[in-house]
Amino acid sequence: MKAGSPRKRTPVRLIADVGGTNSRCALVVGGKMGEPHVVRNDEHSGIADMLRSALVALASNKPVTEAAIAVAAPVRGDQVNMTNRGWHFSAEALRRQLRLDRLDVVNDFTAIALALPHIDAAHRVAIGGGAPLPGAALAVLGPGTGLGVSALIPCAKGWAAVTGEGGHVTLPASNELEARLIERARARFGHVSAERLVSGPGLLNLYEALAMELGATAVARTPQEVDAHAGSGDALARRTLDVFFALLGTVAADAALTFGALGGVYLAGGILPGHREALLASSFRERFESKGRYLDYLRAIPTYLVTAPQPGLLGLQHSFG
Repeated sequence: MKAGSPRKRTPVRLIADVGGTNSRCALVVGGKMGEPHVVRNDEHSGIADMLRSALVALASNKPVTEAAIAVAAPVRGDQVNMTNRGWHFSAEALRRQLRLDRLDVVNDFTAIALALPHIDAAHRVAIGGGAPLPGAALAVLGPGTGLGVSALIPCAKGWAAVTGEGGHVTLPASNELEARLIERARARFGHVSAERLVSGPGLLNLYEALAMELGATAVARTPQEVDAHAGSGDALARRTLDVFFALLGTVAADAALTFGALGGVYLAGGILPGHREALLASSFRERFESKGRYLDYLRAIPTYLVTAPQPGLLGLQHSFG
């Protein structure tokens, strides 16, 4: 550095993974992420109020000049509508309100996709065989309030994230039972997207459809109750989880084929980490490989369950170019 030239400031950056109930926020200084702070969204009138509260709690002794936030919503321009939260905001207006030089807003699964190259073996669990092809595309998907899908594609400068709405593709059936369950869902909803049956609410939809199909009594009223009944050995709830994981395998394989994800397919989201053993014992991997002439292609692709505690924040940490 030349004598007398101004010293370049290290930017202080805010990252926030904004969910429906809680938001997880942290500061990034010199590329290193500090301890995350969890904010309850119900305690705030909007996203600007929530982020200001987080900044106070994080107590930076330097001004925050840049931010990146992930939201569970389509990001198609300046206006963002968080349907599961009811918050609506302009990204540019939010940048001005927070007095930032830069604000990036990305989809929540795009943020998780950006984390994939930085997730080490200690924070992922292999499901089945396969080995990653170095430098090949990566895909990520996972059920939560909805079904998130994203991917990373190699490019000249490293990786480019693909932001889409893959959870809303039409859900296919792989056997007669699934065809009948999807038909029951179609009579109820019209179009049956993957998200209708492969998500938190989808688990309950699937449970109710399966009860009707088998002539059983549906006693669970929430996805959490379906889980609880499955854990206590209830046959209907356990069968529901079996079908749920098989459908997830179908959707994951479709993502692998669509993106050419020879580097691996990762499973994330709020539901799956709590079902690790059930997922590993399920037909997920068998269904993932069951694509006729492309069995060998898919058999070579590894699938992983992400166990990293904050993959969205990890992706945002590495999102600043």
